[in-house]
Amino acid sequence: METALYLPVKRFLEGLGYTVKGEIGGCDIVALKGDAPPLVIIGELKMSFNLELVLQGVDRLAVADEVWLAAQLSARGKGRESDARFRNLCRRLGFGLLGVSATGRVDILVSPCAPTPRKNPRRRSRLVAEHRRRQGDPVAGGGSRAPIMTAYRQQALACAAALAAGPLRPRDLKPRLPDASKILLRNVYGWFARADRGIYDLTDTGRAALARWPQEHVAIGEAIQASHPAGRS
Repeated sequence: METALYLPVKRFLEGLGYTVKGEIGGCDIVALKGDAPPLVIIGELKMSFNLELVLQGVDRLAVADEVWLAAQLSARGKGRESDARFRNLCRRLGFGLLGVSATGRVDILVSPCAPTPRKNPRRRSRLVAEHRRRQGDPVAGGGSRAPIMTAYRQQALACAAALAAGPLRPRDLKPRLPDASKILLRNVYGWFARADRGIYDLTDTGRAALARWPQEHVAIGEAIQASHPAGRS
């Protein structure tokens, strides 16, 4: 599974000074460095170097300053990583190429050049916003089947955790969860129900979500509490 490559590549990029998070905006890895605006690196993971990996990299060029493609090194060294044509293609496209060994060692096979394709500012800004809003790094890059723990889902879980003890008004949640009103009203996941006018309760689906992510909602609640202390609007 590609998720096995995530931590080695994450540590490699963190060693270069980036803040790394997985599965944001359909990208296996998004890494940021600096501010106003940040330097954006997107990483894509595959178990082997192939055309699909290159095509994913081409798509990411619209929003990244650098694109790094990472795959597991072949056991006998006869995979695409040893093909000069493949490496030259990545050089021409401006991709960085990382090889991950069975022991987790990360080697730079090709250093990235400065790509020049047209950027997509709106898509790029969504990636940066999601990266900054997401509490911690709850999803290992490379997976696609399980629900992604987005910043919105984290906020909804925090609302659900607050309602677990009984019905509340949105204004009761606002000191710690500024977006509580919008989350309760939209009710994207079906976790909330109106118990009375202006009062919300938790549905069975919401309780099931808390049971599914027990540690997650506790950590999220603590992180949000620290960011928005009670009494601060």
